[in-house]
Amino acid sequence: MKLENIRIVLVNTSHPGNIGGVARAMKNMGLSDLSLVAPKIFPSGDADARAAGAADILRSASVVASLQEAIADAHLIVGASARGRNIPWPVMDPHELAGVASSLRDTQKMAIVFGREDRGLTNDELQLCHHHVHIPSVEGFSSLNLAAAVQVIAYELRMAQLKEVDARTQAPQWGTDWDVELSQHKELELLFEHLEKVLVEVDFLDPQSPRHLMPRLRRLFQRAVPDKVEVNILRGMLSHIQKKNDLK
Repeated sequence: MKLENIRIVLVNTSHPGNIGGVARAMKNMGLSDLSLVAPKIFPSGDADARAAGAADILRSASVVASLQEAIADAHLIVGASARGRNIPWPVMDPHELAGVASSLRDTQKMAIVFGREDRGLTNDELQLCHHHVHIPSVEGFSSLNLAAAVQVIAYELRMAQLKEVDARTQAPQWGTDWDVELSQHKELELLFEHLEKVLVEVDFLDPQSPRHLMPRLRRLFQRAVPDKVEVNILRGMLSHIQKKNDLK
């Protein structure tokens, strides 16, 4: 596992001190790639003070306007979630997440996304993720400080690197080295846009009453963690359906 290929993404962070605390937690465990999505206040002296020796993480952090931009080049995206959702999504604990990270090639990037301090990630944001990660704190007091949550997950990633976890025992598992690079988030998003357009064109999806069709299809394809060739095949099939439909 290459820790430099793991990006920590913070969405709409309210308190700059929390950003500094996250930077310190990251540096403690060997992580260096921090992306901030529309932070309320940054840069800030409070962030610098809480970073306590990790100011270089703050200086190199990317600040972007949207989550889509922060994860565009990631091959595997995991969203931190403290509660169950209307549509169940593949979920793991931090130890299992570290195993998944160990299974990635040195050229593949993972993004771990953390939401707002008061309400976490929205359902739409979580649906951009292949998996969700949940820290199993006690039910009576489940709220974790943002920096503490990052520290727990960063620790597991560090331990997995030190112990050289056998990726064959971890999910996603295929029992062999894969022959094609995993698709990036931006490629999956183009697939989902294409799929939704075709489903509307063939009258399978009613845009006035979409229900949960697209979120469930997202879950299906992201659970499979498709590679670049598989995504191209699916988009080729969709283009062929469009051509046939135009001839009717």
